[in-house]
Amino acid sequence: MRDDTIAAIATAPGRGGVGIVRVSGPACRDVAQGVFGRVPSPRQATFGQFRDSAGQPIDEGLALYFPGPHSFTGEDVLELHGHGGPIVLDMLLTRALSLGVSMARPGEFTERAFLNGKLDLAQAEAVADLIDSATTQAARLAVRSLEGELSRRVNALAEDLTGLRVFVEATLDFPDEQIDFIPAAEVSARLSSILGDVGKLKQSARVGRLLRDGMTVVIAGRPNAGKSSLMNALAGRDSAIVTDVPGTTRDLLREQTQIDGMPVHLIDTAGLRESTDLIEREGVRRARAEIERADLVLWVFDDRADPMHLALDRAEVPPAVPLVLVRNKVDLTGTPIGLDPAADPPEIALSARTGAGIDRLRRFLKERMGYRDAQEGEFIARRRHLDAIERAEMGLRQAVSTLADSASLDLVAEDLRSAQRALGEITGAVTPDDLLDRIFASFCIGK
Repeated sequence: MRDDTIAAIATAPGRGGVGIVRVSGPACRDVAQGVFGRVPSPRQATFGQFRDSAGQPIDEGLALYFPGPHSFTGEDVLELHGHGGPIVLDMLLTRALSLGVSMARPGEFTERAFLNGKLDLAQAEAVADLIDSATTQAARLAVRSLEGELSRRVNALAEDLTGLRVFVEATLDFPDEQIDFIPAAEVSARLSSILGDVGKLKQSARVGRLLRDGMTVVIAGRPNAGKSSLMNALAGRDSAIVTDVPGTTRDLLREQTQIDGMPVHLIDTAGLRESTDLIEREGVRRARAEIERADLVLWVFDDRADPMHLALDRAEVPPAVPLVLVRNKVDLTGTPIGLDPAADPPEIALSARTGAGIDRLRRFLKERMGYRDAQEGEFIARRRHLDAIERAEMGLRQAVSTLADSASLDLVAEDLRSAQRALGEITGAVTPDDLLDRIFASFCIGK
């Protein structure tokens, strides 16, 4: 428990019917006495006046007192519910601060909940994710994470790893004892089973990450291929200027849309070509930078001018970035609309101008990114969660490889420890020095 007491306005800035000042820490009873004139009964909303240091009324409303550890933060918590005017709330907060209370840092209430064992780190992050949810699906999965779905699956994997490590490390610690230890073949089998479960967790985390952060789709290609028309068709509105003049788009144009609840960040780029125009050259440079950061690149080409897409230089798209070829303007050539499943990279024929084939492209984008409708067992996830899961998977694969090559259990034990440490970072069982500061600094004040 912390010795200091913090306070902040817990409701959003601006005017509203109700505004809340939240206080957490050992001085809550003193604040209640000073501002409200008494300490409310635990967990009962009590009506009264809020007064300043001279005893003059500031506002009237409800006070709620939650004695620790039965509160959100695990400490004594006081909430003062008044009218939602910014001046009134600022006066109420100033009064609380005058009683020896400190201003809360962003995310400090949730951080205290984590440090006091009320939430693990994944659940704490889910609080912010629920607030920031951009879609209904994302909100539902954030609630699942807040309820502990991600943590349960991570902890179950950690338990399996612990069980395996017990046998492996006991073999290393007591090599001369007459104890029956599991043979290498069984270690390998259990490793494979855990690796399979980590793969399932990674797939769920990828979907959760997409629903939280969205998918970044960069629309690229040569000038006048129909990139801006495709942008408008996917966005559902005329956000990009479309003309027959090559090089109309010179800067990046961004739009947000959704595909069955999955946020999609569309980026229309300047046509990739050599140019002496300084503005166009800068647009091409920015386009290439966005391509390198994309989750997916849609390379648009004109079915009339370049039916074999010979203008595509594969070096324009890094190998790690998924690429989809979009054969555009097929309404002018008669090429059948649809997906060519045998093509590598995948190719889809459509007409951005008429909209034919756009729905098929939307379905394909969803399938390509591994997205499906939310089901039981899924959760919201962050990039750091996915990174930790991938590092755990890497450690397990290294353990399998080590066991197959040398059967050296001391090296296998180290690989297992590495995998377990990576999983522990998700829930906060293992916490790198700067991780908490980075996570909670992104929260709003009052949470």
